[in-house]
Amino acid sequence: MINGWTGRRLWVDLTTGTVEPESYPDADRLAYLGGRGLNSKVLYDHFTPGSDPLGPDNILIFGSGPVNGTLIPSSGRMTVTAASPLTVVGDDWACFGDSNVGGFVGAELKFAGWDQVIFRGQSRAPVYLLIDNDQVQIRDASRLWGLDTWATEEAIREELGDSEIRVACIGPAGEKLTRYASIICDRHRAAGKCGMGAVMGSKRLKAVAVRGRGTVGVARPAELFKVVKDAMDIMRADPSSKAYGRYGTPSLIKVHQLHGRLAVRNYQESQFDHWDNLSADTLAEKYWVRSMACFGCPLHCAHWFKIPDGPYAGTTGEGPEYVSIGSFGTKTGNSDAGTMLKCHSLCNRLGLDTQNTGGAIAWAMECWENGLINEKDTDGLELTWGNGEAMVAIIQRIGTREGDFASLLAEAPYRAAKVLGAGSEKYLAHVKGQDPALSDPRVAKAWGLSYAVASRGGCHLRALATGETFFSKEEAREMFGSEEAVENFGVKGKGRLVKWHEDQRAVADSLETCKFIVRTALIYPHWETRFLAAVTGIDMSPDEALRLGERIVNLERGFNVRQGLTRKDDDLSPRLRTDPVRKGPAEGHTLDLDPMLDEYYQDRGWDLPTGYPKKEKLQELGLESVAGDLAKLGRLA
Repeated sequence: MINGWTGRRLWVDLTTGTVEPESYPDADRLAYLGGRGLNSKVLYDHFTPGSDPLGPDNILIFGSGPVNGTLIPSSGRMTVTAASPLTVVGDDWACFGDSNVGGFVGAELKFAGWDQVIFRGQSRAPVYLLIDNDQVQIRDASRLWGLDTWATEEAIREELGDSEIRVACIGPAGEKLTRYASIICDRHRAAGKCGMGAVMGSKRLKAVAVRGRGTVGVARPAELFKVVKDAMDIMRADPSSKAYGRYGTPSLIKVHQLHGRLAVRNYQESQFDHWDNLSADTLAEKYWVRSMACFGCPLHCAHWFKIPDGPYAGTTGEGPEYVSIGSFGTKTGNSDAGTMLKCHSLCNRLGLDTQNTGGAIAWAMECWENGLINEKDTDGLELTWGNGEAMVAIIQRIGTREGDFASLLAEAPYRAAKVLGAGSEKYLAHVKGQDPALSDPRVAKAWGLSYAVASRGGCHLRALATGETFFSKEEAREMFGSEEAVENFGVKGKGRLVKWHEDQRAVADSLETCKFIVRTALIYPHWETRFLAAVTGIDMSPDEALRLGERIVNLERGFNVRQGLTRKDDDLSPRLRTDPVRKGPAEGHTLDLDPMLDEYYQDRGWDLPTGYPKKEKLQELGLESVAGDLAKLGRLA
């Protein structure tokens, strides 16, 4: 055991049914930390360009980080990485893909003595992996195939006689290769982005069950207690942390309504008349039963809910997050919280990403509104705005690929529009094939740029550009060269702001502490270096940490450029960029992306016309092998 790391990973070959432990180089830990960073390194090194993301040559990586399982606040995160079957760069469907998930599996993996588990190949029959410290078995999962995620976890615990074993599994959506299928951990926490559940399903891997009985070494215990106390003192005084501790991300509904940043009816509008029906206050009053938290989290931003009445009375679950409220509320024109919660719960049980599921339904509803589809096309469903009964029905069908239309939506709107045609493409809201989050990019400019350049397709969390509203104008001038960087409709400084946030967030994802912890008051990178030093004994300056994050971002860029990415892929669909907002305080606004993208590329050291990394930048970051690969393809600036 190394302080903070185990130094070991598992290679699981599902084709041959073999498991091989491996120690990996110290240099990789120092260069990439763990979690997202180390996963990205393994994917880059072992994925053959052009391979089918749903074929046996894709690899699937579960990765923990150096602070997992310690007293560092919210140290229960885990990253799952593979080439994505959902997102697209150039003409290739295998864009870089990963998803970060909370709960308890990440910490349990560390307690079991493993930093990573890497799956390759494809099993002939359904299996699940059991990890009990050093005892690792590939077990038959035939009786689990077809079960939803809740039933799967229950069945595994019953089979093993262990009510507390931690389970990450897929539901019917992953088995049926729905391209935005998620992996569900601990029943409610979703690795939702990029279709990682579909990759798991393609390998006929139903679940990973982990029991850890070890501990995590800490280099400087007294320093650990000190940094945790200091961080807790700041979070207790931070208004944003207080709001998250009470309401979680549903608190953003009110904020975005006031600022006209909501996604309403497939991004046609940016304010919702009945937003209060979906607000955190309403959920707290009518639906939430108690607060819940992931491993080691002082924010406890999650909630257990129960629907008390109506057609879905008795439905229970954890959540929802802001993206579920938007996906099955504002984005689809639904103002009934009970229906929204039912849709959210159903997605978790089927193993569907709520964000992309809601985006698919919203796109279909706008196609319906404009007469491009009717009941004959939708297998009898009336997909009008806010039709809750139809929403619940189509989610069930998407998760099981029941019927031609649901199966089409399971391919994701970007693909579905190519089949439907008839002008349906103009209603798509996506970046590289993935639905972004619910902050309207035509209003929140830094978020728009961050959607465009995120390595895994449209994503609010790659940059999580909270500094746009959190930093002062003085900080903006000093850090990003312009006060406009912290003005919603400003342009100057936005590229530098997004680059800074991406680098900082890459470090958090690689440590595997929650980005909600370092979202506002702990956003400064010296907090991450203090966390790292206390646990591992490695002293790193804030600038060195940001340089490490920059290395990870450039490595992922190298993966996508190797797959065919150019500047034209760093764009938003017309609905999100050139279509004017129709209603709200930002009515008429569009997104002028190019000036911000130029500034971002310049700060990144990437070529402006192509978006390719420059040789000097990759060499500076120690990515000579990436530079060599891209040079052979003629894709190095």
